[in-house]
Amino acid sequence: MRIADGIVTRPASPQTATVHAFLKHLRSQGLQDVVPEPLSNDGTTETLRLIEGDAGGAAWQHQHDLEGLESAARLLRRIHDASRTWVPPTDAVYGQSVLATPRQPGQVFCHGDPGPWNFVWRDGQARGVFDWDYLHPGDPVDDIAYALFWFTPTRADKYCLEWHHFPAVPDRRERIRCFLAAYGPTPPFDVVDAIVRRGQATIDLVLSLAAQGIEPQRSWVADGAVEEEAAELRWVADNRAALTGRTEMEN
Repeated sequence: MRIADGIVTRPASPQTATVHAFLKHLRSQGLQDVVPEPLSNDGTTETLRLIEGDAGGAAWQHQHDLEGLESAARLLRRIHDASRTWVPPTDAVYGQSVLATPRQPGQVFCHGDPGPWNFVWRDGQARGVFDWDYLHPGDPVDDIAYALFWFTPTRADKYCLEWHHFPAVPDRRERIRCFLAAYGPTPPFDVVDAIVRRGQATIDLVLSLAAQGIEPQRSWVADGAVEEEAAELRWVADNRAALTGRTEMEN
């Protein structure tokens, strides 16, 4: 990937045309400043206009406080709502994702990887979302659960302190409550079950891509990342009461 003069140039993939069509739809729904503007796709290379702000490794600091976390939840909801009216092309391709299934009533088009690093941040607020490689039709809870794992984070204390750089272990239950309240109404769902189910889907995806020899997933599997992720999901299940205080979380 190369960034120059506000233009992102990166290799195209089979799903690039579908992603570009989706981004154009979102932009037509008033989200021009929220998702990248697709500029070109020749089948080998794609270009998009960069959304200015902090992202990637510079994003983590912005999700520490509740205002940043809540802004990400509200932005995710805006995108999900706008996606409901998109009619994908008949030849739509959703990548090599085991997450994609035929669209059902009530579903949206999910980002598939809504972690803090894929949000663009300005002034401590989530302002944009990029990297739509895992776009797929799905239940909005799939994206919510994935985001909760990383934004809460529903991870052991050492990860909160050493990996996410929180100054102290955060109040996970309160952060879950704030994220869900900011996202807005959804049908009732069990937060812990949703996070574990979505985490297992991520593991399945990584294994699928690794089996095809695709990087970096192949190296992740070789280095034991799948076992580590499975252990983290067991931690989530074992800490249900600390994370939610009850069996089901309703909005």
